[in-house]
Amino acid sequence: MRMTTTFGANQIISHGFGVFLFAALVPMMQESIEISHWYLATIGAMTQLSYLGGAMLLGLIGHRIDSGRLVLITGSVTSVLLFVMASLDDPLLVLLVLTGMAASAAISWGAIVELITRYARSELCSTCLSSASSGTAWGYGLNGLLILMVVPLLGWRSSWVLAGMLGTFTVILTLFLLKNLKQRAATKSAEASVALPAGQLFRIILRERAAFFACLICFMVGFATMPFSTWLNTYLAELMLPPALGGYTWTVSGVTGMAAGFLSGKLADSKGHGMALLIVFGGFALGQLAFVYDPASFAVFAGFGYGLMYFPMWGIIAGWVNQHYSSTATMQINGIGMVTFGLGGALGNLMAGFIRDFSGSLAGIYWIITIDALLLVVLAVYIYLTERQIEEPQLDTFGSAVP
Repeated sequence: MRMTTTFGANQIISHGFGVFLFAALVPMMQESIEISHWYLATIGAMTQLSYLGGAMLLGLIGHRIDSGRLVLITGSVTSVLLFVMASLDDPLLVLLVLTGMAASAAISWGAIVELITRYARSELCSTCLSSASSGTAWGYGLNGLLILMVVPLLGWRSSWVLAGMLGTFTVILTLFLLKNLKQRAATKSAEASVALPAGQLFRIILRERAAFFACLICFMVGFATMPFSTWLNTYLAELMLPPALGGYTWTVSGVTGMAAGFLSGKLADSKGHGMALLIVFGGFALGQLAFVYDPASFAVFAGFGYGLMYFPMWGIIAGWVNQHYSSTATMQINGIGMVTFGLGGALGNLMAGFIRDFSGSLAGIYWIITIDALLLVVLAVYIYLTERQIEEPQLDTFGSAVP
């Protein structure tokens, strides 16, 4: 529990604050910093490219650096940059700092995956991973509290300072945790050091079932979730629905994600990863079906499905991959999965923009998202039906499963 909580706190800092706090504070920051819509679009593109770069770098060379050191470095860098954000008035410097935090977030999660899959008990691995990944949802919630309780009293700069202080405290907790972990005998010590050369990594992703489906799922999830979140408020405004509806939707999404991480991870460990994926993808698909049928009535339900699927999905997928590969290989495959997620999200957002320009409405993209969500359910059914037919894998010298 201590390991899960500490790494979940790292997710709060790296993703909840490092990636999403700026979006929450933009309206307040615009009062003192010149931030245009063009500038926001540039930040979105640059931070996404930076996140992809960090994920790709992790997949290719992350195994050469101790994962514990990576978590400490990224946590320290993010904490420093959070403090720096509080003093910035130059939009260009803000862009550079946000870009650095995005790359740091990608590297941090990949390193956390390697550490949890190496040190957690095998029967609790997915629970730990999903619970840690849901730290992002807790970050969503804390961002809301900062806006409601801190900004009105002390201003937006104080939120960055407070986030930096929490980041520093998290780094200290992580340092003590890593010292404790290194004193344990790793249950898979011989396997944990096995890494995949770059050529072997891409061959395995293209040819082997678990690695290929993991990256495909990440692509499809990115294709659905990124345009859903990016364009939701715009679509609700297009339908002339009250802005508060979007706020309620994201609040429900964050609260759902806080609980879904632990519960879906326990389900994956007890009933199988196929079952867990089927339930979270099924909830997301039901939410999308209801939303396209009646956005006004079911926007909040769509947010529930989003939170049920998006936040714990990373932990479920990482736990499933770890059943077939070593801890280090799992980290590498997860890094490539984050890249495919980003590519899917970029494609989805580009398609949404094209559809809006062509038709004048965003309704079409939400139908496409719904179709994607249903395909995820079909894929989860296939994984569930075939999961039990595969023999218990054994690791070869490259860390991949022997058929």
